[in-house]
Amino acid sequence: MEQGNLERRRFVVYAAAVIAALLVGSSWLGDPGSSPSPPELSFADRGSAPSGPVADQGDDVVVHVTGQVRHPGVYRLPFGSRVTDAVDRAGGAGPDGDPDLINLAARLSDGQQVVVPASAAATAASSGPAAATATAVVDPAAPISLGSATALDLEQIDGIGPVTAAAIIEFRDSNGGIASIEQLDAVSGIGPTTLESLRNRLQP
Repeated sequence: MEQGNLERRRFVVYAAAVIAALLVGSSWLGDPGSSPSPPELSFADRGSAPSGPVADQGDDVVVHVTGQVRHPGVYRLPFGSRVTDAVDRAGGAGPDGDPDLINLAARLSDGQQVVVPASAAATAASSGPAAATATAVVDPAAPISLGSATALDLEQIDGIGPVTAAAIIEFRDSNGGIASIEQLDAVSGIGPTTLESLRNRLQP
């Protein structure tokens, strides 16, 4: 009887030891179905290299060079180019042109029109007696086209001298033309009274 009890005790001890071993093994191995997912990679961990600088799409300007140049036309020049670069690209001033009447140092803007006017000598030579006669019968109050007006044309307007006329031509050429007379308010030397005279004598 005593030996039977001893056998039962041994069986219980062995069973407890086996159960304990199973529990320890399960804890150490972990549940294979619930393994932790790897941490999400950051943008840098994925190996994505930072994108390089985006090329500026406005590196060039397109301008229209016309007037007294050897090869009038539309030209593409690097951003930052000056009016003198556009004139050179068009073959330079023609024999009757006078590029000094415009601001050759002005910076070009996209879509600008550069007009090289004729020299005073060329204008006088082309006028001749017939032109002088025709001028005598032209209505002096007729509006002058600002888009094609020369410095001499502007000087015919009361209050406009050579300096102001040259400033108006420079402003027009530097800004690719003038859409309205009110823009001339930005020209040095033109006040409200002069602007009113220009409004009556000029048209865009």
